[in-house]
Amino acid sequence: MANLFDLNGKVALVTGAAAGLGKAMAEALAEAGANVVIADINMEMAETTSHEIERFGVKVLPVKANVADADSVKSMVNKAVAEMGTLDILINNAGINRRGPLVEMSEEDWDATIGVNLKGTFLCCREVGPILIGKNYGKVINVASLLGTVAQPNRGPYAASKGGVIQLTKVLALEWAKNHINVNAIGPGYFATELNRKLMDDPVVYNDLTSRIPMGYWAEPSELAGPVVFLASSASDYITGQVLWVDGGYLCL
Repeated sequence: MANLFDLNGKVALVTGAAAGLGKAMAEALAEAGANVVIADINMEMAETTSHEIERFGVKVLPVKANVADADSVKSMVNKAVAEMGTLDILINNAGINRRGPLVEMSEEDWDATIGVNLKGTFLCCREVGPILIGKNYGKVINVASLLGTVAQPNRGPYAASKGGVIQLTKVLALEWAKNHINVNAIGPGYFATELNRKLMDDPVVYNDLTSRIPMGYWAEPSELAGPVVFLASSASDYITGQVLWVDGGYLCL
């Protein structure tokens, strides 16, 4: 059974991996044996995270990348392949959030959110896809969100982007199934990360959201370790086009 989750010899590219959920997933993949590319727009943080992950005895490469920019994505992938030799696993985690009423939302904030969350996922898949197709093997894991399927006020661009990520996941799963490439998504619920700091620091909002979680608490980033290793490993070879919800039961309500 342990062999099903063994990632020794695999190479994983994780975007937005310098902190938060991305860092937790990169650590989990490294602990399972994968060599990891830590891609982030903040190179200083990417380097710090890379040094921390080296404790697992795998090769780690920090790369600066803006996933909303096609040239930057191409450069990221080219550097990853040049240094690591290949890619087997792609984790599209990089994401931002711009909150506020839709009628007050600036076009800049809308474009930025869609650009990183949805366009960034598209660009990374488009660039890495030919590598995986050439190998006739690959694991692609997109990071979705509860808000890709349920709605909340003041979350317009974020919800739209994550809904798009879910549909893109299904489309790519169909397109790449013949190439033995699994394309799935992880759908996090409420996690204690910097992206959610504004919500966590408002006691009224925090307590209201917590009351809606059947398990009664916000998850720690480390609680994505099992799901990401599962979807990146041979244990999930017959699973594609799915969203694995990690939400403490939120969607059961």
